[in-house]
Amino acid sequence: MGKTPFITVRASRPLSEIEFCAWVAQAAPGDRLEYHRGFLVLDIFPMLGRLADREREELARLGARAFWAAEQGLVHLVQERVGPDRFAYIAVARPKPKHAAASLSALLLEEQAA
Repeated sequence: MGKTPFITVRASRPLSEIEFCAWVAQAAPGDRLEYHRGFLVLDIFPMLGRLADREREELARLGARAFWAAEQGLVHLVQERVGPDRFAYIAVARPKPKHAAASLSALLLEEQAA
């Protein structure tokens, strides 16, 4: 039996938090999405990052949403070193929990209400 290659989708431009959520909602188990390339903790830090304020804020929201999705059991988060102080940040879709009747949008609305 042959091995199945892992294919990671890499966005051609920076992803928004909403685009990441849309991917999580429709991703099949094992699908992989590179949601950032760089050094996330430094890229969102105002004094060290090279991004404009708006881009940095969107990246911080994206990183927080990726962590949230991992806490909800929707994705695994992994990093792949691509160079010195440079990483590919990858979300790997997990099987949707069978016991969870709530949709991703319901979880997001619940979080906003809290």
